[in-house]
Parts: sequence; structure tokens; C-alpha cells
Amino acid sequence: MNTLISFFEAIGPLWSALIATTFTWMTTALGAAVVFLFRKLSRKWLDTMLGFTGGVMVAASVWSLLVPAVEMSSEHNVPVWFPAASGFLLGALFLFVLDKFTPHLHINFSESEKEGIKTDWHRSTLLVLAITLHNIPEGLAIGFLFGAAALGLPGASIAAALALTIGIAVQNLPEGMAVAMPLRRHGLSRFKSFWYGQLSAAVEPVAGVIGALAVIYMQSVLPYALGFAAGAMIYVVVEEVIPESQRDKYTDFATLGFILGFTLMMILDTGLG
Repeated sequence: MNTLISFFEAIGPLWSALIATTFTWMTTALGAAVVFLFRKLSRKWLDTMLGFTGGVMVAASVWSLLVPAVEMSSEHNVPVWFPAASGFLLGALFLFVLDKFTPHLHINFSESEKEGIKTDWHRSTLLVLAITLHNIPEGLAIGFLFGAAALGLPGASIAAALALTIGIAVQNLPEGMAVAMPLRRHGLSRFKSFWYGQLSAAVEPVAGVIGALAVIYMQSVLPYALGFAAGAMIYVVVEEVIPESQRDKYTDFATLGFILGFTLMMILDTGLG
């Protein structure tokens, strides 16, 4: 672990963010590659994985983003809760606006339940857009933390950024499956199902680099930025991930998946960060 930390310290925040988010993208692709082995995935397993994803995202929002945001705010001439709280609200509002205007379709929803502006886009495109929306704050969060660690800000470290990267990478594995398998079930070829599954996370490297750049050139807004990423992630969990996992009879498995995901991310962040 120390060798890995030294490596990321040496290459700087931009390359660190790019490499880390490319890794999370690749784990999504690895999950999507399951379509080459199986045609179907049981609904019980799918709902459990969605719950797991939600648990990781909520824990990451608290331990990796909001707690460091509060710690960093002690040096600002505002109440310590203000940057995290205002950033949190802005992040949620940002995702709310994207959700209202971007055409998309959640995984377990019928085509009549597609959201955003009306369009005749294909179901596969709408599914990918839905997952892409919640990969944006994940990429930003990783970039923010690597940038903060490079600046030596309180509450931030390379180890914490790596812990967040590992947590998001782990939850991206089932996420890739959750996108690719429904597409395969609806008749797309194995390759197209895989392609669309991995494509949903292609935005993460872009968001990661943007996040790192934002921190480097606008250091004073970092606590707000961390709160922003947390608010966006929590919005996605409450508006998308949890409802998708609770639409069938396997709600208990989805809930246990959530608990497992939250616990794993908490251990990663407190143990490594």
C-alpha cells in the first residue's frame, strides 16, 4: 500500500485522478463482460447488487466526502457545517435538473416509465444515460480527493482517495452487470450489451480530471465541491438505486446488499484513509 501511495504522490493529482477513474471504468467493463458467460441474471441477484451499490455510494458520501468537507471548513470564515451543507444541496439540485431534462430509463423500469424530455431514443441508449448520470459525481469525487491530497488539505490524503477509488471500483462491478444483463435479456447481442454496459462509466475519467483541476485552481471551494459530489450521489441513491432494487419480491436481499455495501465502504475509508 505504501508503494502505491508513493506512486500516486509522484505522478501528481491529474494523472492520479485519470488513472484511478480509468480503473473504475475498467471494473465496470469487467462486470459488463459477464454477458459473454451468461444470458440471464436472476432478479434476486440483480436487486442485491443494486442494494450493494447504494450502500457503497451512501457510505462514500459520508466518510469520504462530507466528513472531510467539514474538517476542511475549520479554516474558512463560515460555520463549519456551511460549505458541506450548501454544497450538498447544490449537488442534489444539479442531479435533479439533469434528471428532469436528460432522457433516461432506469434498469428495472418499463419503457413507459422513461424520464426526462420526450424522445424516441432506443431503450439501450436510455439505460446507459441513466447509469452515466450517477457516474459523473463518482468521477468528480475521486478527482476532488486526489486534488485535495496533493494540496495537503486537512481531512484529505492519497490513502483516502485510494480507499474511495477501491470502493467505487468494487460497486462498479455489479453496476456493469446491472446495465449489460438487462440489455442482453431484451435481445441485444453479447457484444452490444457489453459495449453499452462499459460505456456507462466512460464519463468517470473525464469527470475525475475535471474534479482534480477544479481543486487545484479553486482551492477555496473544495469543501463545497466535496459536499456537491456527496449531494449528487445521495440524490442518485434515493431517486434511482433504491427504487430500482425495491420493485420485486427480493426487497430483503436488496436491503442486506445495501448494508453490506455501506459496511465495506466504511471499513475501506476508515481502515485505509
